[in-house]
Amino acid sequence: MRALESTSARQRGIKMSIFGSVITAVSGLNAQSKAFSNLSNNIANSQTVGYKATNTAFQNFVTTDQDFTSDIGGDDSVRALTIQNAAAQGEITSSTNNLALAVSGNGYFNVLQQAGTSTSSNPVPGNEQLYTRNGDFSFDKSGYLVNTSGYFLEGYNVSNGKVSGDLKPIQIKNVSFVPTQSTTLTMSGTLINNGKTVSTTSAVYDSSGKKSQAEFDWTPSVTTTAPDGSAQYNWTVTSPTDSTLSIPVAFSSDGSLLSVNGNSTTSQEGSFTSQGLTVNLGTIGSAGGMSFDASTTSGTATAPATTSDSVTTGNFEGLSMRSDGSVMATFDNGQSQLVAKIPLATFAAPDGLALQDGQAYSATSASGNAQINTVGQNGAGTLDTSSVEASTTDMTSDLSKLIVAQQAYGANTKIVTTADQLMQTTIAMIQ
Repeated sequence: MRALESTSARQRGIKMSIFGSVITAVSGLNAQSKAFSNLSNNIANSQTVGYKATNTAFQNFVTTDQDFTSDIGGDDSVRALTIQNAAAQGEITSSTNNLALAVSGNGYFNVLQQAGTSTSSNPVPGNEQLYTRNGDFSFDKSGYLVNTSGYFLEGYNVSNGKVSGDLKPIQIKNVSFVPTQSTTLTMSGTLINNGKTVSTTSAVYDSSGKKSQAEFDWTPSVTTTAPDGSAQYNWTVTSPTDSTLSIPVAFSSDGSLLSVNGNSTTSQEGSFTSQGLTVNLGTIGSAGGMSFDASTTSGTATAPATTSDSVTTGNFEGLSMRSDGSVMATFDNGQSQLVAKIPLATFAAPDGLALQDGQAYSATSASGNAQINTVGQNGAGTLDTSSVEASTTDMTSDLSKLIVAQQAYGANTKIVTTADQLMQTTIAMIQ
């Protein structure tokens, strides 16, 4: 009787060991299947902009199932882990798309997923915050900058020359030219001494394009004698819009500009400053700018003509990107103006980001919260214009690994079929 029980125990042990082998082989099949899936995904995305290839790591573990636990431990099995390489740098390649940007170094573009379904005829941004290295951007029909995955690029929009502090989808539409800041006024005209003050007004613009008026009054004063003994005709320039201004200007008897605010150096520019502007009156010793007609003492004086260096008009032609993250509107007058600013998001542990569709990621507790940085500052990378970041897939390496995974998978199937044959033999022995 004891002999029969001993034989039964040995037979049960044999069966359990065979079953353990099957379980181990099946875990091997699952692990190689996952490796095969990762490799096939890498290879399929070898041309995908901003794609980050993954690796597969294999981990041994011991089963705790009491049916398969021996006196010296359980049966060995294996599991496969997908290793993410979200921070890997892909090769930067040139693109014919002048709106394309590639991140060189740390950082991700801030993007929003489309609201609603992907088949919407008029897509709008949703609320889900994501991050991507896919910088192949273009305009959609609503003027939003979107990448090839349909994600909306976020940045700081510019309104009236001021950069917003809120991160929002960049939308470029109905772009109008903002007059450039006035820095120089040029006056020209001929004064007469009829005893009256003559005034001139010029439109000027500040750094935000806001228009204002700069006013100047020319008042004749006592005629004196110039250093050469000739008559010197003196005027004083004041301004209703600049209470501190009082500039002496003198003309010679031939009408040429003799001095401005004490400067009488021939061939130098006669100028003064007021309200942040440089006001040019012409070249000293010349009558090409402001001049004086000593022969006329009556009649109505003509106000001097004043021109500003501001550019006030221009038609929108398109957008251009700059390496500091500036989105510039270009105009047919040759000017470019800032319409948005692109920042980069960085993470303490970027490999802890959660992978989403379309080469995008979401923040997790493992990655830490996003830190929004100016391009090139606080550890953020720089941007290459008219460029994209290529996939990090290594085709040569992955194809070699694919062969190894195929062989390992086949070997595990061989274990399963062999275990089946052994099981059949064991069952036949029992019968």
